[in-house]
Amino acid sequence: MNIYMIITILICLSTLAGLWTIFKKAGHRGWEAIIPFYNIYIWLKVIDKPIWWYIFILIPFINVFTFYLMVVETLKCFRKDGLGQQALGVLFPFVFLPYLGFSYNEQYIHPAKLPVVKKSALREWADAIIFAVIAASVIRAFLLEAYTIPTSSMEKSLLVGDYLFVSKLTFGPRIPQTPIAFPFAHHTLPLTENVKSYVEWLNLPYYRYPGLRDIRNNDVVVFNYPEGDTVALQLPNQSYYSLVREAGRDRVWDNYDVVSRPVDKRENYIKRCVGIPGDTFEMRDGNIYINGQLLDNPENVQHNYWVETDGRPLSGRLIDRHDITEWRQVNQETYLLAMTPEIAGQMSSLDHITRVEKNTSTQGRGERYIFPHDPDFNWNEDNFGPIYIPARGETIDIGPDNIAIYERVIGVYEGNELLTDNGFVYINGQQADSYTFEMDYYWMVGDNRHNSADSRFWGFVPEDHIVGRAMFVWLSLSPDRGFPANIRFNKSMRVIR
Repeated sequence: MNIYMIITILICLSTLAGLWTIFKKAGHRGWEAIIPFYNIYIWLKVIDKPIWWYIFILIPFINVFTFYLMVVETLKCFRKDGLGQQALGVLFPFVFLPYLGFSYNEQYIHPAKLPVVKKSALREWADAIIFAVIAASVIRAFLLEAYTIPTSSMEKSLLVGDYLFVSKLTFGPRIPQTPIAFPFAHHTLPLTENVKSYVEWLNLPYYRYPGLRDIRNNDVVVFNYPEGDTVALQLPNQSYYSLVREAGRDRVWDNYDVVSRPVDKRENYIKRCVGIPGDTFEMRDGNIYINGQLLDNPENVQHNYWVETDGRPLSGRLIDRHDITEWRQVNQETYLLAMTPEIAGQMSSLDHITRVEKNTSTQGRGERYIFPHDPDFNWNEDNFGPIYIPARGETIDIGPDNIAIYERVIGVYEGNELLTDNGFVYINGQQADSYTFEMDYYWMVGDNRHNSADSRFWGFVPEDHIVGRAMFVWLSLSPDRGFPANIRFNKSMRVIR
């Protein structure tokens, strides 16, 4: 059993032991603390709160705030009214509750008999802020987090300006790798450009609690950018490794401030998981095949299409009516538009349009920007693979013909020393012709197939980079309009599919 699971079990047992002894001090039977649901009823009686509070315990996410509020009310029953005492109680209830229960010096007082504690306005605000920050941080780390869509890589499934909730329970929440950090900041302190929002001297190993289910093909997933381990701060939206391939390492380091980031502080990306561990991924003429079978496209997947007219231009009104957000005019008669197949069909039926054809590159040229960045692999965005997606415990043959595909997996994600020399592969100093993977990996592709930086450009996504499943868009705002005209009511309050 993993050490984190053991610690979690001990925390639960410690909390229950604390409630057992507190219940006894309050005149109840101690064993009532270990009966699920019933123990909440007794706890409410101990802190003298109405039974309708139970409703809040049954509401997801709200129940986290309710639990911490019940802890605070329990502390008050033992005359722990200080700000520091209550903050410690909320942070470490699994320590403070057993202390109150087992200590002979701590006596329970029914809330009706407690003297009134007068608090200043400052103290009231401090209590509220500390309570809210701790509860919200727990929810954000382990249950649910809010995100926004900054780019068009998932259009038309998700739009720039969509605000969504991501479930961390679906695939299992991760233990934060850098648990000491400024609340609600990702990797940079607010109002600064390059000041870290976290400390790295406490760096925890990867562990993921069991989730409700595994990732499936076509799930929309939020994950940490795999190539975000190294960043040129002046160009945060560009891959450091692409910069090195284009300009050379020395030039990049001479001209930019280069920093490294732990897994949980890398940029968050959102894509569709088209390949899961053990799958073989392939693209043929822009269509995705998994294990040789055509994968069903999401409803709103879009590609770039060549559109030719009889000389009459495409009007802005026509483009807006078909909700086309990415397009360019090549010459008087030719346009390149990002469209869904349905919109492309509507375009082809117009009188002044003579040709609508999906833009697919049939011949790869070993482009440096396409994974695995090796001229021996003549792949491109539309014709790619086949490529095997690693699964934990699976063993594959490795050699000069495929080491370029798996070198980052072996050397970076799984922390081995990798060397190729004279056609031979050495792992940790030993010649190797096979490798057994230690983690599961995934293949992510954006629904806006020709306008998405995804696994076709930077490869596999390790399991320790998975953040959660995109579940629900609660608000959608157009970046091109001012409030309130920018609210896209027809795109808000929708389930992500």
